[in-house]
Amino acid sequence: MASADVLTAPGIPASDNHDTLSHLPNLRSNQGDYVNPSSTGWMRSTTLDTPLEEMRNRFNEHGYIWVKNVLPREDVYDMREHYFAQFSHTGMLHPHHPLRSGIFNPSSSPTAHQGIGGVPIASTNHLLNTAHADPTYRTFLAHPSLRSFIRHLTGWNQERLVDRAMLRHNCPGSQSTGIHYDQYFLRDSDDEFLTAWVPMGDCAANGGGLMYLEHSTSLGKTLERHFLRQAENLPRAERIDAFNQCMAKDGFMSHDAVEFQSRHEREVGRWLVGDYKAGDVVFHNPWMVHAATRNEDGEGRIRLASDLRFYEEGARVDERWMKVWTHDDGL
Repeated sequence: MASADVLTAPGIPASDNHDTLSHLPNLRSNQGDYVNPSSTGWMRSTTLDTPLEEMRNRFNEHGYIWVKNVLPREDVYDMREHYFAQFSHTGMLHPHHPLRSGIFNPSSSPTAHQGIGGVPIASTNHLLNTAHADPTYRTFLAHPSLRSFIRHLTGWNQERLVDRAMLRHNCPGSQSTGIHYDQYFLRDSDDEFLTAWVPMGDCAANGGGLMYLEHSTSLGKTLERHFLRQAENLPRAERIDAFNQCMAKDGFMSHDAVEFQSRHEREVGRWLVGDYKAGDVVFHNPWMVHAATRNEDGEGRIRLASDLRFYEEGARVDERWMKVWTHDDGL
């Protein structure tokens, strides 16, 4: 990413449409210390009226593009409310706030209400299985505003969404998604797919949303070549497995943003985050290294987001991912 794309003044977001410049909060991942402020920065946001060529240039250069207002805000909050209604009896949600707000119940333990990326208890796994197969969610995934923008951005005549879309809730103080790039979870497919990360509600920079490691596309490709060389003598089923003996036990490369960034400091830049709003979508390539921030939202909001992977129709997809997510699918 060119130095002009993220402003160098501390705490100033480089954006096409922010009227109010905000201070970048302290950030951390599941484990480890807070990232030094000099090693963090704001992502660049992109408006829908940005010329298509410029959008594609940003995506190709940076590995991601954060697009504002792709989806109608109320449609996103309707989906958020519907999801949390399925958890209304669990004690996870604050009893004096609307479900739509998704405020965590401070009298509950975050570890008792972990979602994907953490270690959900058995009753939560059952609810997660139901939520992923829910017709309202499956309909939301076909939202015409999202699908038409993807065709616009990519130039594809038709897109194909893998059935294994994921809904991730992340309560303040609970564990969430570790450091990874997407390709190693979908190794049995073409590596030309597009991930769409859809925040289901407003999500502050320190509210459990994604942070992206600047300049990390090349690193992701290098690491994948290394992992594949290590696994070249394994049976094919194991070779394509993100949890094989050459990978970490939980599939993530690390849970410590400070340690990982330091280990690769010659190859990457800063951890970049956004102050995401309902309706925004971040698109990233299969190699871009990213993780969730630890949710330390000042209002106690539960982070809810959906991870979607799109291929051009006719591309080779990973058939393991052509089934609706369940907690025990081994992927």
